[in-house]
Amino acid sequence: MLFLAKYLKPLDQSYFVENEVIYVKTGKNLSADLVAPCGMNCALCASYLALINNVKTKNTNIPYCIGCRARDKKCVFVKKSCYRLLKGEVAFCFECPDFPCNRLKTLDSRYKSRYRMSMIDNLRFIKEHGMQEFLENQEKTWKCPSCGELISCHNGLCFNCELEKLRSKKQKYRWDE
Repeated sequence: MLFLAKYLKPLDQSYFVENEVIYVKTGKNLSADLVAPCGMNCALCASYLALINNVKTKNTNIPYCIGCRARDKKCVFVKKSCYRLLKGEVAFCFECPDFPCNRLKTLDSRYKSRYRMSMIDNLRFIKEHGMQEFLENQEKTWKCPSCGELISCHNGLCFNCELEKLRSKKQKYRWDE
């Protein structure tokens, strides 16, 4: 994961590297290794939040996931259709001369309409401002107003303090309109 270090500002003491994993000291669950090549912040994913909040033990059935990079999946959404990503030639899609490719545009369109976030915007922000500022911005944007934990981009719920609401939802991966 050391390739992510090039997106952090030099001499910045708000991150540290341990066992080749970069940890950014912002929020409880935000780190550079949770940002997938496609721009998805896995820390906001319902499956990741289900894992860290251990919702299965609280009578809520959502699959667990540790994130794309941690599973060495490169990117669940884009990798099968991207030679450069499969071969490790790019760490993020914005490094590709074809950015944004049609696959990423399709994915981004779906996420903007269903989940209120844009992977392409995330990637452009990281490229322009760096990983640290991106993670700080994500923490402010996706912070639960009640308890301060992160809310899910997939349904807008905090898996820490809104578990009852999550449990009662028929479509666990949809925002209430």
